[in-house]
Amino acid sequence: VIKESSDEQIIEVMNGCICCTVRGDLAVALKRLREKTSGFDGIIIETTGLADPAPVAQTFFVDEEVRDAYSLDGIITVVDAKHVLEHLREEK
Repeated sequence: VIKESSDEQIIEVMNGCICCTVRGDLAVALKRLREKTSGFDGIIIETTGLADPAPVAQTFFVDEEVRDAYSLDGIITVVDAKHVLEHLREEK
C-alpha cells in the first residue's frame, strides 16, 4: 500500500462547493503518486462526505497529465438505505 496525501487534509467551505478544490488537490496527489512509484495495479479513492462523485471523476478527464497516466475504471457509491428513497424523490 502506498499512501499519498495532499497538503490540504481537511477542506471546509461555507457554501458547500468543494468541486474545484477537490479536483485540484486530487490531481496534484495523483501526479505525486505517479512520480513515487514505477507502477501499481489500481487506486481506490474514498470520498466520504462528498455527495457528488463527478468532481473526482472529472479529474481523470480534465487534467491532461492525469488522463495520460490513469484511467477511471468505475465508481462505487454507498447510500443511506434508510433515507435513499426520500432523497431520490427530491426535486432539484
